[in-house]
Amino acid sequence: MRIAVLSLALTAALFTGCQTAPKTEAQKQDLLLSAESTEVLYKTLDPTMKSFFTSSKGYAVFPTIAKGAFGVGGAYGKGVLYEKGVHVGYCDLTQGSIGLQIGGQGYSEIIFFQTADALRSFKAGEFAFAAQVSAVAVKAGASADADYQAGVAVFTRPKAGLMGEAAIGGQNFTFQPK
Repeated sequence: MRIAVLSLALTAALFTGCQTAPKTEAQKQDLLLSAESTEVLYKTLDPTMKSFFTSSKGYAVFPTIAKGAFGVGGAYGKGVLYEKGVHVGYCDLTQGSIGLQIGGQGYSEIIFFQTADALRSFKAGEFAFAAQVSAVAVKAGASADADYQAGVAVFTRPKAGLMGEAAIGGQNFTFQPK
């Protein structure tokens, strides 16, 4: 029952939309601190990932993404966009999926943009992931063999929860300058 309620709430958020930037200065600071902590954690768990941070044109850090499903699924998270290591704005991620799936989980995600075109596309709201995009799980040495696909590289780290799924869906993003 609890999972179904979470799934419905997340699905409703997908269709009603959420405000990209946090509303208050305190919420903005909390999100920035969470994004910085997530970046430090990823670099600590996999020191070889530092090259992605220094060589990319930009990256989006989503400290917490909540995902839930019961047949129909959804996910949502707020993030911070950096261009060459400098905070330039806020972003959010919405995800919808359908298929054989049940559960709920929280995870973090960092998306690196290899090219200026990929970063521009993200900022313009023209950026979305289809079901075939794969993410690399963050662990020691994982990024050493990882590479960009179509100008982006995605890394995730589970936080809590359990999810079983055989579903199709995609992620959409919005951006708001600071």
